[in-house]
Amino acid sequence: MSDMVVATPHHVFSYEEYLERERVTGLKHEFLEGHVFAMAGGTPEHARLIAEVSFALRSLIDPRRCRVFSSELKVRVRATGLVTYPDVAVVCGDVERDEADPNAVLNPTILVEVLSPSTEAYDRGEKWAHYRRIEGLAAYVLVSVVPARLEVYERQANGDFVHRVAERGETLALACAGGALEVDALYAAAL
Repeated sequence: MSDMVVATPHHVFSYEEYLERERVTGLKHEFLEGHVFAMAGGTPEHARLIAEVSFALRSLIDPRRCRVFSSELKVRVRATGLVTYPDVAVVCGDVERDEADPNAVLNPTILVEVLSPSTEAYDRGEKWAHYRRIEGLAAYVLVSVVPARLEVYERQANGDFVHRVAERGETLALACAGGALEVDALYAAAL
């Protein structure tokens, strides 16, 4: 008898099974290529930064044209099939819903992820590779918990994304929001 470990095969879910699982459990899950991943909760600092960024974006946008959504909003990347719940999303214009799931939005204009040690590599890498395939996405904002630092990948007229960083004492301009996020203001109420 050998000491060989046999991997247990994982169930590959259809999109319909994923939707049913979310409906039945009431829990949020990310979905990609038949695999379902539980969404972890965040720290108080993470939650506070989500609220601060949401409030700041709400004060920048034209509320007749754009709306800010919390992490309860499900976003589906049509080009890759990723389904996820970004920390903050802004949709400008009419909300375009997924045909298979009317609770999933297809057309975010701005997506925000607050980075945590367990998700930072994914948010910067694979998740960004999916997000950049959203046709109307104008900006992807990354918010560090520590240090006080904001980053944006902002789409240019030629379709390329330009990466910019802002730290303490600086602002991060967001052309698509018509203003800038002030780093010091977002981090002023540190816990």
